[in-house]
Amino acid sequence: MSTVQPDDEPNRVAHDAQDDPASLDAPAAGDAAPSDAAPGAVAGRATPASGGLLRSGMVVSAMTMLSRVLGLARDVTIAALFGAGSGADAFFVAFKIPNFLRRLFAEGAFNQAFVPVLSEYASRRAREEVRELLDAVAGSLAVVLALMTALAIVLAPWLALIFAPGFARDPDKLALTAEMLRLTFPYLLLISLTAFSGSVLNTWNRFAVPAFTPVLLNLALIGAAVALTPWMSVPSMALAWGVLIAGAAQLAFQVPFLARLGLLPRPWPNFRHPGVRRILWLMAPALFGVSVSQINLLLDTVLASLLADGSVSWLYYSDRLVELPLGVFGVALGTVILPALSRRHAERSAEHFAQMLDWALRAVLLLGLPAALALEVLAEPLLVSLFHYGAMTDRDIAMAAMSLRAYALGLVAFMLIKVLAPGYFARQDTATPVKIGVVAMIANMILNLALILPLAHAGLALATALSAFLNAGLLARGLRRRGVLAFQPGWGRFALQLLGGCTLMTLALWWFAPDWQVWLEWGVWRRAGTLAALVTGGAGVYFAWLAATGVRVRHFKLRS
Repeated sequence: MSTVQPDDEPNRVAHDAQDDPASLDAPAAGDAAPSDAAPGAVAGRATPASGGLLRSGMVVSAMTMLSRVLGLARDVTIAALFGAGSGADAFFVAFKIPNFLRRLFAEGAFNQAFVPVLSEYASRRAREEVRELLDAVAGSLAVVLALMTALAIVLAPWLALIFAPGFARDPDKLALTAEMLRLTFPYLLLISLTAFSGSVLNTWNRFAVPAFTPVLLNLALIGAAVALTPWMSVPSMALAWGVLIAGAAQLAFQVPFLARLGLLPRPWPNFRHPGVRRILWLMAPALFGVSVSQINLLLDTVLASLLADGSVSWLYYSDRLVELPLGVFGVALGTVILPALSRRHAERSAEHFAQMLDWALRAVLLLGLPAALALEVLAEPLLVSLFHYGAMTDRDIAMAAMSLRAYALGLVAFMLIKVLAPGYFARQDTATPVKIGVVAMIANMILNLALILPLAHAGLALATALSAFLNAGLLARGLRRRGVLAFQPGWGRFALQLLGGCTLMTLALWWFAPDWQVWLEWGVWRRAGTLAALVTGGAGVYFAWLAATGVRVRHFKLRS
């Protein structure tokens, strides 16, 4: 496989400005004083310094891995305390609504529209113009989100009915969902401002801080579940309070890092600012672009509320396991590649733009394929080891495994969307992804209706996975037609290397993994030890094959 390692452009700042994951608050060498200039600032510009995509991706992956591991600990705690009953169902819906909007607006449409515009300002405008943009965007975003939050609090009972119509059969469950929603919806305001701060830090190659921030959500929910549950008349209400606390903590955590860069905004709404108007123009179609998979997941929740009790929770627990590799690999790659692609587009470097997309596709397949196969083979052992405690039953494990396998089929597609959509957004093209998103969403709705009767909740998961492949395929075809996605040499050999490694790993896991019914009889430490041995062994077989066939780390080094 050929090495993709383009030379630095002539005007690149001489030093990297990457965060060290072991020292989140250490400024990069050569940075100017925070009150004086942003990192990499040259001759009045606020230009971010460039760095290695592999290193940046590893930083984000490491922080995301920590967050996902704590997220699993959070879900283990929730499963043990609340199982898959009415209280858990109510909380998952009440949290999913603002969390869905957070992914749709903050990390979806807003992030994909804001980062390219901010990168353009940072590359071509004076530092003072960058600060004016940040002030206007922060103020405008805060005003819109505050109004949305106030409206949602007033309309909470109707929102609960819209997003979980099946709960109407149980008035107490519906009322609990609405009460929780009044606590969880302000999270949207807080986490969206956190995402705004994270987008700024990512643009300045400070990837570790935003990637670490979700850890605080998991710590807050674990702490609330353990500490507040005994004091609540309705135990699951402790989780809703945990969400609110987490939102405030995450925003407060990022503020000092923005201040150190001299980029802490003074929020003042200004919808007439040219940058704000351009972001809004780009956001409108982007709402249906990269966030289509999230819309599909929300549709799953709506339909699952009409199925048997526990269906919402089964989908949630299985989705959480798919989110682990998706977040660690897919989201990490999408996070680091968007600012890099945006800079390449601003610099009109088409060749390097194409090399970055090709690099991202190889990285997705290298990590996504074995992860998806491992989830397929180890579905029940993973669920038993993580969630089969307290209120979680054997039936819950069997049901969640069905939807986990269905979701896992689409893992690679979910990851491909994360790296292909930035290929459009970096070029400030939001019209094409919205057209593709609408097609994929319609396909998902049709597949939901076709598969829900024979497969129940697992049919909803399978429909989401199939529509994700359609979405990813159409995104790739569009980039190819525009000449933006150009496959680099070496794909044939790389495909054979992946095929051999995945085959050997799958056979090893299938051969050595005990029947999942046996896992039910084991204690927590034996489960954890056996699972760790299987995962480590499977990964060892896979990467040993890759190493033996010539894949090297240097093949994935690429400058941003």
